[in-house]
Parts: sequence; C-alpha cells; structure tokens
Amino acid sequence: MKQFIDIVKNIKKNIEVKLNEQMSLHTSFKIGGSVNAMFLPKDSMSLVELLSLSCEHEVKPFIMGNGTNLLVQDGKLDMLVINTTDVKNIEIAGDTIKADAGALLSKIAILAYENDLTGFEFAHGIPGTLGGAVLMNAGAYGNEIKDVLSSSTAYSSTTGVYEINNSEHNFSYRQSSFSTNGDVILSSTIKLKKGNKENIKQKMDKLSRLRKESQPLDIPSAGSTFKRPKKGYAAELIDEARLKGYTVGGAMVSAKHAGFVINCGGATFDDVMAVINHVQETVLSLFNIELELEVKVCRGR
Repeated sequence: MKQFIDIVKNIKKNIEVKLNEQMSLHTSFKIGGSVNAMFLPKDSMSLVELLSLSCEHEVKPFIMGNGTNLLVQDGKLDMLVINTTDVKNIEIAGDTIKADAGALLSKIAILAYENDLTGFEFAHGIPGTLGGAVLMNAGAYGNEIKDVLSSSTAYSSTTGVYEINNSEHNFSYRQSSFSTNGDVILSSTIKLKKGNKENIKQKMDKLSRLRKESQPLDIPSAGSTFKRPKKGYAAELIDEARLKGYTVGGAMVSAKHAGFVINCGGATFDDVMAVINHVQETVLSLFNIELELEVKVCRGR
C-alpha cells in the first residue's frame, strides 16, 4: 500500500494525494474516520491510469463520488480511497449529454435546462454524482436514471475500458450491474428531449419546493436511509411505528421525514447504526417487513 501511494505521489502529476484524510470531510453525514490516502484524479484519463495502476499493484481502493449516500466508520481506516468528484467534464450535442462520473446531477440538470432539454428535472435536487446515480439507479418523484440513460463507459480490472448500452446495465430498483460487478463507471450518456424552457424551470422549482417542505435538507444525513419495501413505504412504516424523533447519541430519526436518519450534531457511526438497527427491528416486529438499507455502509478494510 505504501509503495502504491509513493508511486502515485511521485509519478502521476494529475492526481492529488491526501494522506490520512478524514472521510467526515467528504460525506454529507459528516461522519467517518481517516483513511491512509485519498486520491483525486483530475480527469477521466488520470482515473483510468490510477485504476490500472491499482490493479498492477493488487490494491483495491474504495471508489466514491460526492459521499451523499455514504456512512463511514469512525477511527483509523486501513484503506485507500479514490474520490471521483474532480472527474466532472460535461459535453452536450443536440439532445444528448455526455458527462464524467464525478459530474454533479444538479450541474447536468442546469445544463439541460439552459439548452431547452427536458427529462432530467427530477435529478436536479439529488445531491450526488452521475456515477453514483447510475450505479444505484437513483431516482425521485417517479423517474429514475434508467429512463434517460443511453450508455456508459466503465473500467474493468480484467478487460480495461468498455462501453455498454442501457439494457446491459440490468437496471432494477436502486440497483444496476455495477452494484455487484466491482467495475468503475467512467462516464455516461444521457438522451433527453427538446422542451419548453419555462416549463422545465417550473418543474424544477416545483420539485425543489417539495423537497424543502418534506425533507430535512438543512441537517447532515445521507438522504433516504432505507429502500422502498415491497409493501408500503419506509417512511410511513417508521412513522406508524412511532419512531419519529427516536435518538441515540447525536443520531435521530428525522421528525420532518421518518425515512431520514440525521446527524443532529456529533453523531458517530455507532450512533447511526444503533438507530438504523432499532428501526429495522421495530418495523420487522410490528409489520413483518424487512427494511433494506439504501445508504451504503463503509466499515473500512
């Protein structure tokens, strides 16, 4: 691991290296201990070089985007992290947008609006990156990434760089082929339609108001904590279980939206996990429904 870090520091000039970096600085939960090193490639070519080098040296870095769907363990974490947020180039041609994995969904949505393109309004308020959104087939208000995605370019440790079309992503609810295959998304292409700029803006503003009215956006969290179960909705079940406001340490089930576990101040990884476990156990006991995590949990290596 040390040899790998030294090689990247001394040879790769277009990759920033942060040693003993606190993950809490890079997650919307504001929780997470220090990792041995965080690498921030500045473009897709540097990202591919870094991934290839990691395969050559048999190290397996943790890949992250904007950290908005991530709960990281506290303490010293013996691991390497590749942060893709600086790999964020966006290009537009007609009704098609091609963006790097680290591009923010909000930036893509604004570019679509500026070019009179409709179909991506739902993603404007999702705080993550395109790569993370494709990996988990992110969605909101009845729309998902799969509805607008044309293709993706990715990196495999066995075959290198490759491209797949929409159907080859094997999209399902909050999942794609990338959820399990370990490959890294480099960029994706989105296909939209021409629309009326005023109507696009009105829809974006409406969805933004709905989020602000219903979600605790001003308090650290990782968004929706649980996936939608096969029966009902997670927030409704948690509310019916009278768990709104349930607190352990600095972690709490939001009183504004029961589907969010929030960091009220000073919450630890263990605090959040204790709240999550209690919610899951209570809902299972009362309704015989298992709540599956939507938040990705990272316990180090």
